[in-house]
Amino acid sequence: MYRVYCVGLMALWGCGSERGVGQEVEPSPPSTGSTVTSSSSSQPSSGGTSSTLDMNDYGLDARPENLTCVAPDPPETSASASLQMVFTGVGFTAPVWLGMAPEDTAWWYVAEQSGRLLRFANEDAVADVEEVLDIRARVDDSTSEMGLLGVAFHPEFEDNGYVYLRYSASGGMEDHLEHVTRFTSLDGGATLDPATAFTILTVSQPYWNHNGGHLTFGPDGYLYVGWGDGGLAGDPGNRAQDLEDPLGKLLRIDVDGGSPYAIPDTNPFAEGGGLPEIYAWGFRNPWRYGFDPLTGDLWLGDVGQDEWEEVNLVERGGNYGWRIKEGPDCYSPAVGCDESGLIDPVVYYVNGWAASVIAGPVYRGAAFPELEGALLYTDHYAGDIYALLFDPVTGEADPTNVLPGTGRIVVHFAEDEHQEVLMLDYVTGRVYRLERASPTAPSTFPSLLSETGCVDPVDPRQPASGLVPYEPIHPFWSDGADKMRWMAIPEGTRVEVAEDGDLLFPVGTVLMKAFEVAGERVTTRLFMRHPSGDWAGYSYAWLPDGSDATLVSSSGALWTTNEGDWRVPSRAQCVQCHTAASGHSLGLELQQIGHPMTYPSTGRTADQIATLNAVGMLEGTIPDEVSMLPAPGDVSRTLEDRARAYLHVNCASCHQPGASGRGLMDLRYGVSLAASGLCEPPTLGDLGVEGARLVAPGDPERSMITVRAGRRDAYQMPPVGSEWVDEAGMSLLEGWIGEMASCP
Repeated sequence: MYRVYCVGLMALWGCGSERGVGQEVEPSPPSTGSTVTSSSSSQPSSGGTSSTLDMNDYGLDARPENLTCVAPDPPETSASASLQMVFTGVGFTAPVWLGMAPEDTAWWYVAEQSGRLLRFANEDAVADVEEVLDIRARVDDSTSEMGLLGVAFHPEFEDNGYVYLRYSASGGMEDHLEHVTRFTSLDGGATLDPATAFTILTVSQPYWNHNGGHLTFGPDGYLYVGWGDGGLAGDPGNRAQDLEDPLGKLLRIDVDGGSPYAIPDTNPFAEGGGLPEIYAWGFRNPWRYGFDPLTGDLWLGDVGQDEWEEVNLVERGGNYGWRIKEGPDCYSPAVGCDESGLIDPVVYYVNGWAASVIAGPVYRGAAFPELEGALLYTDHYAGDIYALLFDPVTGEADPTNVLPGTGRIVVHFAEDEHQEVLMLDYVTGRVYRLERASPTAPSTFPSLLSETGCVDPVDPRQPASGLVPYEPIHPFWSDGADKMRWMAIPEGTRVEVAEDGDLLFPVGTVLMKAFEVAGERVTTRLFMRHPSGDWAGYSYAWLPDGSDATLVSSSGALWTTNEGDWRVPSRAQCVQCHTAASGHSLGLELQQIGHPMTYPSTGRTADQIATLNAVGMLEGTIPDEVSMLPAPGDVSRTLEDRARAYLHVNCASCHQPGASGRGLMDLRYGVSLAASGLCEPPTLGDLGVEGARLVAPGDPERSMITVRAGRRDAYQMPPVGSEWVDEAGMSLLEGWIGEMASCP
């Protein structure tokens, strides 16, 4: 077997979605906020200074000239492939599936997780999307792995109009039902008639996750339906090995041979010994799979637990090992490790920050003749695109990273009419095509921090003169690192103050942050808004002698410090936390910077908002008073104030309306506790905690907020970017919940 080791990148869905500024929220009661008067209120709302100002009242004498620290184009790659956005006139919200109907290349169909099936014309300049079916009232998408998850057009769709949808039925997170339901189009695919719904298969799920969800027709005309092991962690019911349970299996049914279906005669248990629908078993969460149209081979990606991700070549009647094994290793002492009869994956790779394999098609297009017959696959969090060439005679597998560091959160592959490959990005809602990269000169993106124009080239530990320092009052937890922060915006531009207090930065902006662990500077990160308008993060690792820092690969890196292993996130992970819903930048909002700091260039201590406004860096309406977040150690503020501020800083980038931290929570500080959803039952599983609540008043051990914050595994919060538990933050949350008498 071939092992692929990855350092970098983390369960099934990503973070980040669009949100409009100025979104109304229920305000906090006056007792939970601290209001400071900003001296910026006396300045012009459009920014700038006047001759009557005494600049000694501010931290800077003038806006520094920034001619060097401006975001360039992203790094070029020497890869032969590239991803190009196509159908730029259309976009989708949390899309999970993309495909065409058989014998019809005029339309693309897209499934959104909420329960809508849409279509758009297969034209480059398309600007309109048509609704084919809306079953949101039937679908429960309240957690990240539930919802409308799969679509399959019947091979004879042109004649019978049948389309099969796989979805989570509304009505509850635990013991919920997963349906495969047939709908019929009476107008050639323009719509599906809801009245024709005919459910052919229903399976009860004990937990919210590991639903699988994909379904496809094979070359034999049978429908293949993948089911995960039922959820939670470690398959507590050992369902994947139970041949009388459909969970953890790949099922095969004949939807044309009976009502609701018939059993193919060649299914391994058609005559008994197990469920007759089973085709293969021993899977944890078979999220994506498909057939090679030339050979008929069935390739399946199985999402792993804490150690390994798998790519399997599936045989009829095969047992793929879960939970006896995970990847190449024995997993569960409770069930032993008898490997007899188990089929190992063709490829397995380390589940570090890569944690959700996405199997794609076997390439049969024309643009990449060198990839002919190669299975394409990626990881939902890592973003690299691999091509796997496999010799079935020798068993040799040769995976090649054909496109590293895409930054895309791929959820599904599709093929066009020419068998060229498209990919669906879950976060942006956009469609990308794998294309031949044009020959490029060597990348001009700086490989050394000293070359970026953002630091002093003589002493890269010091910022360039055009950068402005800033300090949030409540810093984000970064595994114990101390941080120094600066902003750089291009000449002639300003930072927009949004209605909700976020600072919205112009194209060309660079936000720089230096990280020190136990006094050792380990990395400097640059968060850039490129000329395209897209944001991306880049990390530079410091050399041992401290003379400079080198650009880290797209998949992140690992350092061993005096305090233990410390990870640098991948470029894809950067945008998972720096979401559009949070305004992309974290910590740069009025309620974080409306307090004084000492400016090194002048030695003066002054209000940051007032200073930025006085030197002409802000535009928009700046309120006379800014309600500040409390500092973590400010004992003059209540425990609730400080705990809610902690959740705002560390969790709300994903857990708020418009973001993809799915569930009911809105963890922004300005939202009242009653409206936050924190007093509700958990929607992302209870992890075996009896009587669990998101917040159980007086009982931190039953509160999933603290349970997840205290874990560092597949069920931790935050899900990426942290290897160490924030003990001070945990103490703050536990103290608040412990003194809470009741929920409003």
